[in-house]
Amino acid sequence: PVPAAAAAGEESAVEGGPPDHSYSLSSGTTSEELLRKLNEQRDIIALLEVKMKEMKGSIRRLRLAEAQLREEIREKDRLLHAASAGTRKRHGL
Repeated sequence: PVPAAAAAGEESAVEGGPPDHSYSLSSGTTSEELLRKLNEQRDIIALLEVKMKEMKGSIRRLRLAEAQLREEIREKDRLLHAASAGTRKRHGL
């Protein structure tokens, strides 16, 4: 098998050096290995896209809950203010 780097017309990595990270390719990477790594990365990207959609949905629900809570606080503040104003009037303050 032809190394993938050579097949792609790229310069090969320095021989004997450790890869920088788990996605690094050695100079002897075959086309089949490169295709496998590419498919693994596509799978990871697909999973991340699903997680992003889930997170966007969670954020949307949290924003709705926040808006509802803020509205409840405004309503309670309004009632509290109205009640305290009524108490002051009755006591002549």
